[in-house]
Amino acid sequence: MLLHMSPEVVRCAWATREPLIAYHDTEWGVPVHDDRAHFELLTLEGAQAGLSWETILKKRDAYREAFDGFDIERVARYGARKIESLLENPGIVRNRLKVESTVRNARAVIAIQEELGSFDTFIWQFGGGAPRRNRRRATGDVPARTEVSDAMSKALAKRGFKFVGSTICYAYMHAAGMVNDHLTRCFRWGEVR
Repeated sequence: MLLHMSPEVVRCAWATREPLIAYHDTEWGVPVHDDRAHFELLTLEGAQAGLSWETILKKRDAYREAFDGFDIERVARYGARKIESLLENPGIVRNRLKVESTVRNARAVIAIQEELGSFDTFIWQFGGGAPRRNRRRATGDVPARTEVSDAMSKALAKRGFKFVGSTICYAYMHAAGMVNDHLTRCFRWGEVR
């Protein structure tokens, strides 16, 4: 199902109001090649588990402030005191496992950077190095996970990442532009091709 905002603009059905519309129109499906941006998106997708993406987008600025702009090196150094202060921050999802996973994931990103030079190099191997351009006609055609997201999830978990199940990984692949699952009638499908 597509949402008709005006006779000229057709969006994917989930982009019904702000901040979803702005995210859909400017970010979703656009390829990311910056480690800090990858870390932010992976963190937000993990935080979203069990919640709506709209909720997380509304908290995005608070997340950026709470996690020092997603500076991977700084987050990797967080200790128990910093984690406890984050758990008192009403601007973010105050789930201990999710907060601790952010710190753990930052350390895992650094390990990959030290091994391969960048997290971007590691993560894009799952997309074959280029975005996958799907031709979805209806929202129901978009899967929650794929064989590629299964492989990504297993590889990330093996390297110590948390909150990286296959469904989270496929949502992350959308966010990082590794797949274009805008519906074919959506104005963004052609733009991000």
